[in-house]
Amino acid sequence: MLTAQSLKHTAGGKPNTRILTQLREDIGCVKARDPAARHTLEIILTYPGVHALVLHRFANQLWRKGLRFPARLLSWFGRFTTNVDIHPGATIGRRLFIDHGAGVVIGETAEIGDDVTLYHGVTLGGTSWSPGKRHPTVESDALIGAGAKILGPIVVCAGARVGANSVVVEDVPPGMTVVGIPGRIVRDPHKRRRLDGRIDLEHHLIPDPVGEALTRMLDRIEFLEARVAHLQGRGNRHASGMPAAPDAETQCGTGNLEWKTQSAPAFCAAMEALRS
Repeated sequence: MLTAQSLKHTAGGKPNTRILTQLREDIGCVKARDPAARHTLEIILTYPGVHALVLHRFANQLWRKGLRFPARLLSWFGRFTTNVDIHPGATIGRRLFIDHGAGVVIGETAEIGDDVTLYHGVTLGGTSWSPGKRHPTVESDALIGAGAKILGPIVVCAGARVGANSVVVEDVPPGMTVVGIPGRIVRDPHKRRRLDGRIDLEHHLIPDPVGEALTRMLDRIEFLEARVAHLQGRGNRHASGMPAAPDAETQCGTGNLEWKTQSAPAFCAAMEALRS
């Protein structure tokens, strides 16, 4: 498994494996992660993510040898034919899977580990005009959902998940799930479903933190409204000289159905819900 530190060490050296071995692995990983892939020839001929990666492997070799213009020209050709824009200076590990491919952008100083999955519309972008490291590092086994934007020299640590259309501008801890704009951590890795060691592609199973917060607020508002109505009723009884209604908590805990149905049914329901 590659981490940010090992990726930086690898960036300036020779590839860990021969380029043809990498290409075979790039094609083979598609079968493992895309149930629509039927056979090798179909993958080689019809998958733009594979085509873009093949062209990048060669462009990156030219870039490292100092042949910058031929590398950029090959990179441009890859973008023209596949709609995937990978800068030839980007460091990409083994078995990267770019699903669908359309609209993926990977910047010059971006670094990607092994067994990473990117869906269409993903951007690994920079946030500075200054030279040097300005693009993200995505460590091994990470998954970036469709349309997600990872911006700046941050680290998406090993095994992390980024939900679709999220905008991530801070580091993501290992194994965590991030969603939203800006991205927020919403799920612990221990709560994710395990697939017997296989890569977890279920990036659609993400919580809705905004919806959960609104639900809690609505429940609280309903409780407070019931309590205010009950207190107003007691005040009106006292002003008119009528006997005060029994204590709410006491009556909600007993079987006094008359008080429940006529005075504050919502408050009693809220009290019972709090007890349960």
